[in-house]
Amino acid sequence: MIASEGEKHTDEELVAQMSTFILGGMDTTSNALSRILHLLAQKPEVQERLRQEILEARGGDDIAYDDLVKLPYLEAVCRETMRLYPPVQFVIRAAAKDMTLPLFKPIQACDGSPMSEVAVPKDTMIVLHSWGCNTNKAVWGDDAYKWKPECWLGELPKVLDEARIPGVYSNLMTFSGGGRACIGFKFSQLEMNFAEVVLSVLLSAFRFERSERPITWNSSAVIYPTTGDMNTQPQMFLKLSKIA
Repeated sequence: MIASEGEKHTDEELVAQMSTFILGGMDTTSNALSRILHLLAQKPEVQERLRQEILEARGGDDIAYDDLVKLPYLEAVCRETMRLYPPVQFVIRAAAKDMTLPLFKPIQACDGSPMSEVAVPKDTMIVLHSWGCNTNKAVWGDDAYKWKPECWLGELPKVLDEARIPGVYSNLMTFSGGGRACIGFKFSQLEMNFAEVVLSVLLSAFRFERSERPITWNSSAVIYPTTGDMNTQPQMFLKLSKIA
């Protein structure tokens, strides 16, 4: 398929798109994997449950990739981490035309009247907060701010389907939604599957624990960990002990 002259990208546009594609698919996944390891170090009971699932599936041998990606608790840990700790928390978009934005629930205007939609003029810049949607208590319940992988093992709340969240991934806005969703979404999905492979190898051999060095997660284009509040160098220290 050959694009018409009007649809072709310039070399500068192609470089910009590829940079975004790589950033959206690689940096997000590597930091998501770091977040999972940090959470497992903080929640040893979850780590042990996940380790047992992996070891039982392996049966003393290597596990096939197709079987690995079907492990329910491993998938639940990854999805819950992407819900509560999306690597990219904010997405900026511009309205291409005048439109109205319907609200999930009516709000009260300054004059006291109820509002169920908001007028959005053309060229208005909108900051989308994916974490805010992913932790909406009206959808995810009163414990929406808690990391609870087991919530993905059963039936999801009915209100979640009724909310019709437009996200492209698991009823979440982690990768945005619609025609302007994350350009690196599919690439990131493949990378997350690779992250599951990495987790299966690491958890089969090592136990992860918190170290004495504090870990701070910093807001940026992609959220990343550092040692302490004043450090800007991406790093995260955990204690590893070999499993006999």
